[in-house]
Amino acid sequence: MLNYIWIALLFLGIGAALSTDIINKTENKYRNNDPLPVIIQSDSAFNKFPSALTSVRITVTKTSYNNFYKDKIDHDLIFPAAVKYNNKINQYSAHFIIDKNYPPIWQDIASASGDKNDISASLVFNRNINDSSAAAGMVLENVSFIKMKDITNAALEYAGTAVNIAIGLIGIMALWLGIMKVAESAGLINLIASWLKPLTRRLFPDVPPDHPAMGAMIMNMSANMLGLGNAATPFGLKAMEELDTLNPDKGTATNSMVTFLAINTAGMTLIPASAIAIRAASGSSDPAIIIGTSLFGSFCATVAGVLAAKLLENLSLGFKKWYKDNIKLLVALFIIIGLIASFAFIPGLKSVANVFSLFPADTLKNIIQFLSIAAIPFLIVFFIGYGVFKKVKVYDQFVDGAKEGFNIAIRILPYLLAILVAIGIFRAGGAMQWLISILTPVTNLIGMPAEALPMALMRPLSGSGSLGIMSEVIKVHGPDSFIGILVSTFYGSTETTFYVLAVYFGAVNIKNTRHAVPAGLVADICGILGALFIVKLLFS
Repeated sequence: MLNYIWIALLFLGIGAALSTDIINKTENKYRNNDPLPVIIQSDSAFNKFPSALTSVRITVTKTSYNNFYKDKIDHDLIFPAAVKYNNKINQYSAHFIIDKNYPPIWQDIASASGDKNDISASLVFNRNINDSSAAAGMVLENVSFIKMKDITNAALEYAGTAVNIAIGLIGIMALWLGIMKVAESAGLINLIASWLKPLTRRLFPDVPPDHPAMGAMIMNMSANMLGLGNAATPFGLKAMEELDTLNPDKGTATNSMVTFLAINTAGMTLIPASAIAIRAASGSSDPAIIIGTSLFGSFCATVAGVLAAKLLENLSLGFKKWYKDNIKLLVALFIIIGLIASFAFIPGLKSVANVFSLFPADTLKNIIQFLSIAAIPFLIVFFIGYGVFKKVKVYDQFVDGAKEGFNIAIRILPYLLAILVAIGIFRAGGAMQWLISILTPVTNLIGMPAEALPMALMRPLSGSGSLGIMSEVIKVHGPDSFIGILVSTFYGSTETTFYVLAVYFGAVNIKNTRHAVPAGLVADICGILGALFIVKLLFS
């Protein structure tokens, strides 16, 4: 399944870019070689035509701009420019700096030239208005195939990002797998696994309760719930390696692998620290108000993901047999949907929101910050201390585990590179905007604001991309607005599905992912719908 998704991301991104560039070229969107009417003003007077200007002020009236580009801006553009005169071709050239407040067309032209802030243009003086100003035509630099250039830049950028992530993971993997090796040798992992045996036996019936994979999965899910992403990934990769030792068909995902990754892609977290930090930095009066809503959304995602994994694992046996064997799960799924659609959860979640609202925003922020900082040192001291108590040679065990972590981090690089480059091409080519346009009528029917849709679509693809979209939406609409709370809850309710699948399956060379992608997407959809449902009820 990942094979087809990867191909689709590449071809949709390139196809969207190429078609957009062809349309823009045909319609001459950027008005190549056409002079835009401007007014040139100089601090010093000049006669019939200036001959040695070095700095001027250029004014583009909103009427001239709108008529020229068939666009709509609501103010004149006034900016300084450096001007040079070329005697050989008897022509003036201007150079000026723009920022994100300038029209998108000019931002595209600037980025196409290699610098996102600089624009060059040639000036043709028409007539003097007075001693210090003149009417002129400004021809901006020629640009073409902007989207294709964006794809090239994105592919190179995301390839570098993949390498940086993999290199960054080397240290993290070595650290946590070394610590886990100590805890495993001391018997702590098995002890934790035995406590949770009633739950894990039902989730992963193919895995023996005392198998090392069980402890690694438990540690991964615990770290995810505490928001310790740096610790969760090494535990998850270790879990996949251990699960693969039970795999009779190497290269094909087992039922336990798919169920485990469905839980991971649901991203159930007690404290969505990143989203809370962004809200606090944006001046929210109650940055932690999303804890209750995110918990609800991620709970919906987790339940739906697990049920989808269990329902789909035997679908290949035939629909009639599959239906007979899974009737209980189907009933459970309908019950869950009914509960989500009812008002049963509302009083409890309102109570959660009210409890967090009792604390001053700064106090709650400090508590969460303390927990985020103290959790990892506590785990290190606790695990190593338990190993010392059990008379384990902690140093030797740590080094053995660290070696294993180094090898895993290097092995996932090709898979990470492949998925990130495909996502970068998909975004840069404009296919994301196409998808938003297609889905907007559907999301309007369920009451999802159009401003929140990019966040919902980006979250399964890219963690950094979704974090950037969330920050931008909060900046525009405010952290405590309905949309600000909604996108924050989206971030805390789901996980980067394709990143997780690519990295975790890549660690054990799984090529046939079976039903992992559908189960992960079901979890994402239900997490987004659950988040939308509860935020509308509590804050609409």
